[in-house]
Amino acid sequence: MLEQEEIIGKNPTIASLLKKVKTYDAKADTDLIRLAYDFAEKAHSGQTRKSGEPYIVHPLATAHILANMRIDPVIVIAALLHDVPEDTKVTLEELEKNFGSEVSSLVRGITKLGKLKYRGVERYIENLRKMFISMAEDVRVMIIKFADRIHNLTTLDALPAPKQYRIALESLEIYAPIAGRLGMDEIKGWLEDLSFKYVYPKEYAHIKQIRDERMRGKEKFLQDAQDRAWDELKTAGIKTVDLYGRNKRLYSLYQKLQRKGNEIAKVYDIVALRIIVPTLADCYAALGILHKIWRPMPGRIKDYIAQPKPNGYQSLHTTVFTDSGEMVEFQIRTLEMHEEAEFGVAAHWHYDEHGHKRPAKEISWVKELAEIQKDVLNRLSDLDEIKVDFLKSRIFVFTPKGDVIDLPEGATPIDFAYHIHTAIGNKCNGSIVNEQMTSLDTTLKNGDVVEIIIEKNRKGPNRDWLKFTKTHTARMNIKNALRLQEKSVITGWIRQVVGKK
Repeated sequence: MLEQEEIIGKNPTIASLLKKVKTYDAKADTDLIRLAYDFAEKAHSGQTRKSGEPYIVHPLATAHILANMRIDPVIVIAALLHDVPEDTKVTLEELEKNFGSEVSSLVRGITKLGKLKYRGVERYIENLRKMFISMAEDVRVMIIKFADRIHNLTTLDALPAPKQYRIALESLEIYAPIAGRLGMDEIKGWLEDLSFKYVYPKEYAHIKQIRDERMRGKEKFLQDAQDRAWDELKTAGIKTVDLYGRNKRLYSLYQKLQRKGNEIAKVYDIVALRIIVPTLADCYAALGILHKIWRPMPGRIKDYIAQPKPNGYQSLHTTVFTDSGEMVEFQIRTLEMHEEAEFGVAAHWHYDEHGHKRPAKEISWVKELAEIQKDVLNRLSDLDEIKVDFLKSRIFVFTPKGDVIDLPEGATPIDFAYHIHTAIGNKCNGSIVNEQMTSLDTTLKNGDVVEIIIEKNRKGPNRDWLKFTKTHTARMNIKNALRLQEKSVITGWIRQVVGKK
């Protein structure tokens, strides 16, 4: 129950929802929100969840999760009504008549996604296509679906163990990575941590114990570091909007420990202090102040403002040795960067502290979804390939001219070459990474500068490349080229035989 309270709030009611919405949008039509609640409550009358609670508890909780994000009230209304057409006799036409076309369109999108059940891999891939199409048409549908899934995960205890595992695994492997690609780190974190304990219960308990032990007795040192940073920034004339600590999420810590060979001493951001400042210039000024009072750890200064992550994440990161000898990571960003980092694509329907809705911006990855649907996704038949190409953690690497190339984690120079152009991949004969010659099976890292050496007379790719390529595009092009080579060899052999006769 503690997780539910943390995510949704204590004793969520329609009255507390209306109050919450009013805090960020004074002009919100609370009568319409209450009408939507009353409409949904009547439609779901007599229905209960597996937990025994009245069904209305679920859409109300979903709406609270979204209101906590200070989201557009239209999305809150759609969340209250999102299960009505699927689970009751009320039609979408009735919803449109009562709440308008925008709300009914969002509910229609949710209803389509609500029918996505696991019925074997082939059907599931078709369902994923529908999900990508829905996001491309209106990404708000996916925002509601994330909130819906988060509340369902908080109530998994009411379900049989096999169903708990299936829902949690799907949330961990499909929903959380999509949230990550959309830049919704807060949503991604909840989806991962709520799923983690059902998919890997032993590992969850172990990681939680590690984090709790590492944090024990650290409260004073963190508070001292926080107070010192605040005072020094104030003395330097840098206004601080907010300065607070946040614990590393459990699943994120689990993944990092796996990458670090389970050496907890190599993880420096179990707790981080986050500094929110008004302007871009203040970010760099604040970094300078921190480095003036504490010694920075070499190799731990990361500028994601100059070089944002593929999902748009921007922030300055630095790890410093504090007065007590302890290490602490600081993350410095503007309020706009912070909202983008927490809510990603949802930040464009988010209200700021003055009650103004953020202007919608072009969201490149959402635009790419339509292209993905038309091109690669239509040819995919392997769920694992979908997970690698679209849902795996991303890295960004650079061409020698400074162009950013977005690839899945674990990608190699071959993947990079085929991402640039099929002909570059087919003629690839070597690679230079960060001005050093490297083998073609080298695993690329974030920020690498990659140059491909081509051999104009090369006939095509090497079959061995299939052993270490990660992207569907590279694998597909290698296989196509090898088939053409084999066909050419056979044709040449037939001509030789016919010529001899």
